[in-house]
Amino acid sequence: MDKNAGESLKLLSVVIPARDEEGCIAATIEHLHVELRLQNIPHEIVVVDDGSKDRTWTILEETARRIQELHPVRNEGPNGFGRAIQRGLESYQGDAVVIMMADESDDCRDVARYWQKLNEGYDCVFGSRFMRGGGVIDYPRFKLLINRLANFFIRVLFGIKLNDTTNAFKAYRKSVIDGCRPILSPHFNITVELPLKAIVRDYSWTTMPITWRNRRSGQSKLKIKEMGSRYLFICLYVWIEKHFSRGDYKKQG
Repeated sequence: MDKNAGESLKLLSVVIPARDEEGCIAATIEHLHVELRLQNIPHEIVVVDDGSKDRTWTILEETARRIQELHPVRNEGPNGFGRAIQRGLESYQGDAVVIMMADESDDCRDVARYWQKLNEGYDCVFGSRFMRGGGVIDYPRFKLLINRLANFFIRVLFGIKLNDTTNAFKAYRKSVIDGCRPILSPHFNITVELPLKAIVRDYSWTTMPITWRNRRSGQSKLKIKEMGSRYLFICLYVWIEKHFSRGDYKKQG
Protein backbone atom coordinates (compact mmCIF):
# COMPACT_ATOMS: atom_id res chain seq x y z
CA MET A 1 0.00 0.00 0.00
CA ASP A 2 1.22 3.50 -0.77
CA LYS A 3 2.55 5.38 2.20
CA ASN A 4 1.40 8.79 3.28
CA ALA A 5 3.67 11.59 4.37
CA GLY A 6 3.90 11.15 8.13
CA GLU A 7 5.36 13.39 10.80
CA SER A 8 8.93 12.65 11.84
CA LEU A 9 9.10 10.46 14.91
CA LYS A 10 10.80 11.43 18.15
CA LEU A 11 10.47 8.50 20.56
CA LEU A 12 10.02 4.76 20.04
CA SER A 13 8.17 2.79 22.69
CA VAL A 14 8.54 -0.99 22.85
CA VAL A 15 5.70 -2.72 24.69
CA ILE A 16 6.53 -6.20 26.02
CA PRO A 17 3.92 -8.31 27.86
CA ALA A 18 5.55 -10.72 30.32
CA ARG A 19 4.12 -13.51 32.43
CA ASP A 20 6.46 -15.82 34.36
CA GLU A 21 9.50 -14.90 32.27
CA GLU A 22 12.17 -14.81 34.97
CA GLY A 23 14.53 -16.91 32.83
CA CYS A 24 14.76 -14.48 29.92
CA ILE A 25 13.23 -11.07 30.59
CA ALA A 26 16.44 -9.36 31.75
CA ALA A 27 18.35 -10.56 28.67
CA THR A 28 15.52 -9.48 26.36
CA ILE A 29 15.55 -5.96 27.80
CA GLU A 30 19.33 -5.63 27.87
CA HIS A 31 19.85 -6.84 24.30
CA LEU A 32 17.07 -4.59 23.02
CA HIS A 33 18.38 -1.56 24.88
CA VAL A 34 21.93 -2.07 23.59
CA GLU A 35 20.74 -2.45 19.99
CA LEU A 36 18.59 0.69 20.11
CA ARG A 37 21.40 2.69 21.71
CA LEU A 38 23.83 1.50 19.02
CA GLN A 39 21.36 2.68 16.38
CA ASN A 40 20.87 6.04 18.17
CA ILE A 41 17.14 5.46 18.47
CA PRO A 42 15.48 7.39 21.33
CA HIS A 43 13.40 4.82 23.14
CA GLU A 44 11.57 3.55 26.17
CA ILE A 45 10.85 -0.07 27.03
CA VAL A 46 7.50 -0.71 28.70
CA VAL A 47 7.33 -4.21 30.17
CA VAL A 48 3.95 -5.27 31.53
CA ASP A 49 4.04 -7.94 34.22
CA ASP A 50 0.84 -9.86 33.61
CA GLY A 51 0.31 -11.48 37.01
CA SER A 52 3.58 -13.41 37.19
CA LYS A 53 3.99 -15.95 39.96
CA ASP A 54 7.78 -16.13 39.69
CA ARG A 55 10.52 -13.48 40.09
CA THR A 56 9.65 -11.55 36.91
CA TRP A 57 8.56 -8.39 38.75
CA THR A 58 11.60 -8.41 41.05
CA ILE A 59 13.90 -8.77 38.05
CA LEU A 60 12.13 -5.89 36.30
CA GLU A 61 12.64 -3.65 39.33
CA GLU A 62 16.32 -4.60 39.52
CA THR A 63 16.83 -4.04 35.79
CA ALA A 64 15.07 -0.66 35.89
CA ARG A 65 17.71 0.55 38.34
CA ARG A 66 20.36 -0.08 35.67
CA ILE A 67 18.41 0.94 32.57
CA GLN A 68 16.57 4.21 32.95
CA GLU A 69 14.67 3.67 29.69
CA LEU A 70 12.88 0.68 31.23
CA HIS A 71 9.44 1.39 32.66
CA PRO A 72 7.91 -1.70 34.25
CA VAL A 73 4.18 -1.69 34.95
CA ARG A 74 1.84 -4.24 36.42
CA ASN A 75 -1.40 -5.55 35.00
CA GLU A 76 -3.16 -6.24 38.27
CA GLY A 77 -5.95 -8.16 36.56
CA PRO A 78 -7.85 -9.58 34.97
CA ASN A 79 -4.91 -11.08 33.16
CA GLY A 80 -4.43 -12.13 29.57
CA PHE A 81 -1.96 -11.46 26.75
CA GLY A 82 -4.24 -8.91 25.09
CA ARG A 83 -5.05 -7.21 28.38
CA ALA A 84 -1.34 -6.90 29.16
CA ILE A 85 -0.69 -5.27 25.80
CA GLN A 86 -3.61 -2.91 26.35
CA ARG A 87 -2.11 -1.97 29.72
CA GLY A 88 1.15 -1.18 27.95
CA LEU A 89 -0.67 0.84 25.29
CA GLU A 90 -2.19 2.92 28.09
CA SER A 91 1.27 3.62 29.54
CA TYR A 92 3.65 4.31 26.68
CA GLN A 93 4.89 7.82 25.90
CA GLY A 94 6.28 7.50 22.38
CA ASP A 95 4.84 8.56 19.05
CA ALA A 96 5.47 5.06 17.69
CA VAL A 97 5.24 1.65 19.30
CA VAL A 98 6.55 -1.84 18.61
CA ILE A 99 4.90 -4.80 20.29
CA MET A 100 7.47 -7.47 21.09
CA MET A 101 7.55 -10.82 22.87
CA ALA A 102 9.39 -11.26 26.17
CA ASP A 103 11.16 -14.52 25.33
CA GLU A 104 13.71 -13.22 22.77
CA SER A 105 11.90 -15.02 19.97
CA ASP A 106 11.81 -11.66 18.16
CA ASP A 107 15.09 -10.19 16.89
CA CYS A 108 15.88 -6.82 18.48
CA ARG A 109 17.66 -5.78 15.26
CA ASP A 110 14.27 -5.93 13.56
CA VAL A 111 12.97 -3.36 16.08
CA ALA A 112 15.52 -0.87 14.73
CA ARG A 113 14.46 -1.70 11.17
CA TYR A 114 10.81 -1.11 12.12
CA TRP A 115 11.75 2.37 13.34
CA GLN A 116 13.53 3.13 10.09
CA LYS A 117 10.53 1.96 8.03
CA LEU A 118 8.06 4.01 10.07
CA ASN A 119 10.25 7.03 9.48
CA GLU A 120 9.78 6.56 5.73
CA GLY A 121 6.22 7.74 6.37
CA TYR A 122 4.23 4.55 6.85
CA ASP A 123 1.55 4.35 9.54
CA CYS A 124 2.26 0.66 10.24
CA VAL A 125 4.98 -1.86 9.47
CA PHE A 126 4.08 -5.55 9.57
CA GLY A 127 6.88 -8.07 9.79
CA SER A 128 6.59 -11.42 8.06
CA ARG A 129 8.54 -14.53 8.85
CA PHE A 130 7.30 -16.09 5.62
CA MET A 131 8.54 -13.72 2.92
CA ARG A 132 11.88 -13.59 1.14
CA GLY A 133 14.52 -12.65 3.70
CA GLY A 134 12.48 -13.77 6.71
CA GLY A 135 12.69 -17.05 8.57
CA VAL A 136 11.87 -19.20 11.55
CA ILE A 137 14.13 -21.34 13.71
CA ASP A 138 12.85 -24.38 15.63
CA TYR A 139 9.17 -23.69 14.92
CA PRO A 140 7.07 -26.64 16.25
CA ARG A 141 5.69 -28.43 13.18
CA PHE A 142 2.07 -28.62 14.33
CA LYS A 143 1.99 -24.94 15.34
CA LEU A 144 3.51 -24.04 11.98
CA LEU A 145 0.75 -25.90 10.15
CA ILE A 146 -1.98 -24.18 12.18
CA ASN A 147 -0.27 -20.84 11.64
CA ARG A 148 -0.16 -21.17 7.87
CA LEU A 149 -3.80 -22.31 7.68
CA ALA A 150 -4.98 -19.43 9.88
CA ASN A 151 -3.06 -16.86 7.87
CA PHE A 152 -4.33 -18.27 4.58
CA PHE A 153 -7.89 -17.95 5.90
CA ILE A 154 -7.28 -14.31 6.86
CA ARG A 155 -5.70 -13.49 3.50
CA VAL A 156 -8.69 -14.89 1.63
CA LEU A 157 -11.29 -13.33 3.98
CA PHE A 158 -9.82 -9.84 3.72
CA GLY A 159 -8.24 -10.03 0.28
CA ILE A 160 -4.83 -8.90 1.51
CA LYS A 161 -1.28 -9.97 0.65
CA LEU A 162 -0.03 -9.91 4.25
CA ASN A 163 0.86 -13.53 5.06
CA ASP A 164 1.78 -13.28 8.76
CA THR A 165 -1.10 -11.38 10.33
CA THR A 166 -1.15 -13.54 13.47
CA ASN A 167 2.36 -12.56 14.52
CA ALA A 168 2.34 -10.06 17.40
CA PHE A 169 5.66 -8.44 16.45
CA LYS A 170 4.56 -5.32 14.55
CA ALA A 171 5.06 -1.54 14.56
CA TYR A 172 2.53 1.30 14.62
CA ARG A 173 2.46 5.06 14.83
CA LYS A 174 0.57 6.36 17.86
CA SER A 175 -2.15 7.70 15.59
CA VAL A 176 -2.94 4.13 14.49
CA ILE A 177 -3.24 2.82 18.04
CA ASP A 178 -5.53 5.72 18.92
CA GLY A 179 -7.54 5.11 15.76
CA CYS A 180 -8.02 1.41 16.53
CA ARG A 181 -9.63 1.96 19.92
CA PRO A 182 -11.54 0.51 21.61
CA ILE A 183 -9.39 -2.62 21.56
CA LEU A 184 -11.51 -5.66 22.32
CA SER A 185 -9.20 -8.66 22.49
CA PRO A 186 -8.27 -9.92 25.95
CA HIS A 187 -5.99 -12.69 24.71
CA PHE A 188 -3.71 -13.55 21.77
CA ASN A 189 -6.40 -12.51 19.30
CA ILE A 190 -5.14 -8.96 19.78
CA THR A 191 -2.38 -9.98 17.36
CA VAL A 192 -4.93 -9.98 14.51
CA GLU A 193 -7.24 -7.25 15.80
CA LEU A 194 -4.68 -4.46 15.59
CA PRO A 195 -3.32 -5.06 12.06
CA LEU A 196 -6.71 -5.91 10.56
CA LYS A 197 -8.33 -2.81 12.04
CA ALA A 198 -5.42 -0.70 10.77
CA ILE A 199 -5.82 -2.11 7.26
CA VAL A 200 -9.61 -1.84 7.19
CA ARG A 201 -9.47 1.73 8.57
CA ASP A 202 -7.18 2.72 5.71
CA TYR A 203 -3.89 3.39 7.49
CA SER A 204 -0.86 3.04 5.26
CA TRP A 205 1.26 -0.06 5.78
CA THR A 206 4.11 -2.06 4.40
CA THR A 207 5.76 -5.39 5.15
CA MET A 208 9.33 -6.37 5.83
CA PRO A 209 11.05 -9.70 6.50
CA ILE A 210 11.72 -10.64 10.13
CA THR A 211 13.22 -13.65 11.85
CA TRP A 212 11.81 -15.69 14.72
CA ARG A 213 13.45 -18.18 17.06
CA ASN A 214 11.60 -20.53 19.38
CA ARG A 215 11.96 -19.64 23.05
CA ARG A 216 14.96 -21.10 24.86
CA SER A 217 13.52 -20.86 28.37
CA GLY A 218 10.10 -20.97 29.98
CA GLN A 219 6.87 -22.14 28.36
CA SER A 220 4.72 -20.70 25.59
CA LYS A 221 1.55 -19.03 26.87
CA LEU A 222 -0.36 -19.58 23.60
CA LYS A 223 -2.90 -22.41 23.90
CA ILE A 224 -4.05 -23.22 20.37
CA LYS A 225 -7.15 -25.16 21.38
CA GLU A 226 -8.42 -22.19 23.40
CA MET A 227 -7.80 -19.57 20.70
CA GLY A 228 -9.63 -20.76 17.58
CA SER A 229 -13.01 -19.25 18.39
CA ARG A 230 -11.41 -16.04 19.72
CA TYR A 231 -9.44 -15.47 16.52
CA LEU A 232 -12.56 -16.21 14.47
CA PHE A 233 -14.65 -13.76 16.49
CA ILE A 234 -12.20 -10.90 15.95
CA CYS A 235 -11.75 -11.68 12.26
CA LEU A 236 -15.51 -11.67 11.70
CA TYR A 237 -15.94 -8.54 13.82
CA VAL A 238 -13.45 -6.60 11.68
CA TRP A 239 -14.83 -8.15 8.46
CA ILE A 240 -18.30 -6.87 9.38
CA GLU A 241 -16.83 -3.42 10.01
CA LYS A 242 -15.11 -3.52 6.60
CA HIS A 243 -18.31 -4.33 4.73
CA PHE A 244 -21.07 -2.71 6.75
CA SER A 245 -19.74 0.29 8.69
CA ARG A 246 -19.82 2.55 5.61
CA GLY A 247 -16.38 3.92 6.48
CA ASP A 248 -17.39 5.39 9.84
CA TYR A 249 -14.14 4.31 11.49
CA LYS A 250 -11.71 5.01 8.68
CA LYS A 251 -8.66 7.19 9.09
CA GLN A 252 -9.53 10.86 8.86
CA GLY A 253 -7.44 13.22 6.81
